[in-house]
Amino acid sequence: MAKTKRIRVQLVRSTIGRKPEQRKTVKALGLKKINSVVEKDATPSILGMVESISHLVKVEEIS
Repeated sequence: MAKTKRIRVQLVRSTIGRKPEQRKTVKALGLKKINSVVEKDATPSILGMVESISHLVKVEEIS
């Protein structure tokens, strides 16, 4: 079984005043408050979501 890459996503900017699609993406990733952190598998769908809100989050790869 191949080990999948994981990423740690941290919300560093507020969603106040952002487009509804961006707010939904933040919520779908499981981020709620500023500085909240989630760890996800680095699948293409997750990476696409992170890319669309890259100006709001900080991402680092974990092993």
